[in-house]
Amino acid sequence: MTPEDLAHLRRARDLIDREYARPLDVPAMARAALMSPSHFSRRFRAAYGETPYNHLMTRRVERAKALLRRGDLTVTEVCMEVGCTSLGSFSTRFTEIVGESPSAYRARDHTPGRGIPACYAKIATRPSRIGEARPAPSSVACST
Repeated sequence: MTPEDLAHLRRARDLIDREYARPLDVPAMARAALMSPSHFSRRFRAAYGETPYNHLMTRRVERAKALLRRGDLTVTEVCMEVGCTSLGSFSTRFTEIVGESPSAYRARDHTPGRGIPACYAKIATRPSRIGEARPAPSSVACST
C-alpha cells in the first residue's frame, strides 16, 4: 500500500470518527478517500483490519457507551444520538461488540470509573471487534 493510499484512507477514517452520528455509507466514505467503493472497502480492511462499516459501528458504540454511562438518556435516545435509526439493529450490534445489552450496560454501576480522566477511560472502555491489544494506561500521555 502506498503512502498516498494510506493518506486517503486516513481521511476517510477521520470522516468516520468525526461524523459518526450522521448518515454515512460506504460510497460517501469512499468519496472522502478518492476511491471507488469496492476498492476503498478492500484497502480499508487491509489497512485497519476491519471493514469501514464495522469501524463506523464501533465508533457509534463507543460514543453510546459514554452516553449510557451518564444515565440521563434512554437507550432509544442514545441510539438516535449516535446516528442509528433502528433500535433493534443498534441493540444487536451493541450487544455483539460490548457483550451485554445497552439496557444492562446503562443499569450497571459506573461510579467507580468517574474519577478516571476521560482519556484513560476512553482507552479502557473502547469497544473492539478485532481484539487488538490496548496500551497500558501508564503508556498513554494525557492532560487532565
